[in-house]
Amino acid sequence: MSRMIIAAAAATLALTFPASADERVVCTLALEVGTTDALIREGSCEERMSPASTFKVAISLMGFDTGILTAPDAPEWPFQDGYADWNPKWKKATTPKSWMQDSVVWFSQRATEQLGPDRFAAYVDDFDYGNEDVSGDKGKGNGLINSWLSSSLQISPEEQVAFLTRMLAGRLPVSTQAVQQTAELMDNSEQSGVWHVYGKTGAGMPFGEDGELLKGQPFGWYVGWAEKGDRKIAFARLIRFSERPEGAPGLIARDGLMNVLFAPDGLLN
Repeated sequence: MSRMIIAAAAATLALTFPASADERVVCTLALEVGTTDALIREGSCEERMSPASTFKVAISLMGFDTGILTAPDAPEWPFQDGYADWNPKWKKATTPKSWMQDSVVWFSQRATEQLGPDRFAAYVDDFDYGNEDVSGDKGKGNGLINSWLSSSLQISPEEQVAFLTRMLAGRLPVSTQAVQQTAELMDNSEQSGVWHVYGKTGAGMPFGEDGELLKGQPFGWYVGWAEKGDRKIAFARLIRFSERPEGAPGLIARDGLMNVLFAPDGLLN
């Protein structure tokens, strides 16, 4: 099985596995936009990992900024034979909204193909996104459609929060409309009746010390922000497992982060 299939299959967040996995929280980080002091910073928040499906946030900004994407429900692209199809939800026409909700790999790939390698690399550079390496798998020339899927592009929780902070502060080289439409795709609804949450999960396989993927030891991401009035809290949580867990890694990361922030004794309650 190819590296892209291994990584993206984990990113579908639809699989369940045996319950014997040990979970390690690599980092939990939350920062109020406009400040420099973290509300919480626990773990190795400088440790880089593949962004996996959290990179859809960046692709969405690129797509709306260039007009490749025009609205949450447009364009609607048809599924075609030969597209990534290991999740049954992907075998249908897809809009930007359903792309983000279902983590549709082939929609991401069609969008980056329309951007082309030069514009794609320029956006990643201008976003100061992680290590900015969009070369893809060594020797395969697949960076345009694969670099964010357990491949060359790597980002830390600290860098995820910095990227989101720049986005929310209007300091990325994209239109205000691109930011607003991306936020609409990421809308995860209210928490605790007062905070509105926007976020994206992601999952994949990390690299071992030998440079090979640790195929049975997935990681999970949840990144985004919460809003209440004029306050915005950007956050990232990265977790790793010793074995395949019961449940989807990204959803486990999301639920853990929501508990930290919004439980009765959470940071934002």
